[in-house]
Amino acid sequence: MTNLLHPEPRQRAALAGHERLDGAIYETAGRGDATPEIPGLRNLIRESWQRSARFKANPDNTAAPLAFDWDELEDYRRRHPLAAIMPVINKLLVQPSHDSGLLVAVGDEVGRLLWVDGDPALQRRAEGMMFVPGADWSEASVGTSAPGTALALGRGIQIAGAEHYQRAVHPWSCTAVPFHDPDSGAVLGVVDITGTATAVAPHTLSLVEATVAAAQAQLRVERLQHAAELARKPVRRRTPAAAGTQGKSAGAGSRAREGSLYRNSLQLLGRDQALLSLGGRTVSLSARHSEILALLSTHPEGLSAEELGTLLYPGEGSTITLRAEMVRLRKVIQELSPDAVPGSRPYRLPLDLVPDTGQVLSCLQRGAHRIALEIYRGEVLPRSEAPGIVELRRRVSSLLRDAVLTDGSAESLLKFAALPEARDDVGIRRAALRLLPPRSPKRAAVVADLERLEAELRA
Repeated sequence: MTNLLHPEPRQRAALAGHERLDGAIYETAGRGDATPEIPGLRNLIRESWQRSARFKANPDNTAAPLAFDWDELEDYRRRHPLAAIMPVINKLLVQPSHDSGLLVAVGDEVGRLLWVDGDPALQRRAEGMMFVPGADWSEASVGTSAPGTALALGRGIQIAGAEHYQRAVHPWSCTAVPFHDPDSGAVLGVVDITGTATAVAPHTLSLVEATVAAAQAQLRVERLQHAAELARKPVRRRTPAAAGTQGKSAGAGSRAREGSLYRNSLQLLGRDQALLSLGGRTVSLSARHSEILALLSTHPEGLSAEELGTLLYPGEGSTITLRAEMVRLRKVIQELSPDAVPGSRPYRLPLDLVPDTGQVLSCLQRGAHRIALEIYRGEVLPRSEAPGIVELRRRVSSLLRDAVLTDGSAESLLKFAALPEARDDVGIRRAALRLLPPRSPKRAAVVADLERLEAELRA
């Protein structure tokens, strides 16, 4: 472990070159201009700085903003799926870091730090720039940093010294790797090592990647064990008298464990019937129930019967029909998790349900269009004619298209062009053609598509 965390002298010399990058670049990036060529500045750093400037991140800010107060943070991380893998992170990264002059941080999928541990002296120094639990280290908040940029790019990354967007972070270097759900592949968070030049030693990235892989495997094992435990338990119907305080406490403990293993989710993209996952159990919903849960998940404050009916039924909908559908939907959800049954007056979900549409929009909001494109599987419930779904479908698709056109690489543009909704999208193909190298073998297919579209327009 020590050899991995301490680079050789020649590696330190190579890393020192990053410290000499010209800080004057920020004035240019801050005006929104194209970042000029600077020897030693990697393209991915230049692109990240440009995103940071568009987010209005201030390079002169001295500290990251707090996203949680302590009570909120305690509750949030207790329920977060990454809580279950912290023993693995602690054993493989945190314990060795105490004697290595390093910090280990674990953040959620939008870049908010949940745990920060490691060298005590370094922790005290890091507090000055608010590298602490509860702080927001996304690109949108602090600009280029390993946790935020790793999430924006969807892969492991190392940021050394003056490559950070904020000047206050120049004395620091860091390595971060996104953490993916072992079952769904969705991004759950990020694991980061922060310190001086040691934190970006060549082997540090491999170390963090190996730790993340081990933690993902452990999460998968714990889920399988939990599912086996549930399968072994006999199903018993309890009378109200038998459901005392002890039973409630045991149920709460079981639900707390489920919350730390799973992310309740709703998959709507590219599907005619949504997949609902609660506490590790998944069910395919009917088309109408898919629409109802999609609308409730995007309105956490709740909807009255009239409001939900307007979003659900073209023309004038019947609240009687809606109430009948809600009765049937409650029965379906009751079988999965009694705690998830929607309330009424207004209709509202009693727990956090993460729709894949919400993940895409969250990624786009923080400039992570590559992750958004990975999550995006196609239009929202493509056959639905419910007014609220039609609007949600249009909004998610158009925002993703705009982001890919504005910031996308040729690869991202071609990936979007392969979606059914982009079959006739001339603008996407022309943008891809402009970015593809002259000798790229992919150009021929793009040109053929454009010729087909132009021929169809002339017909």
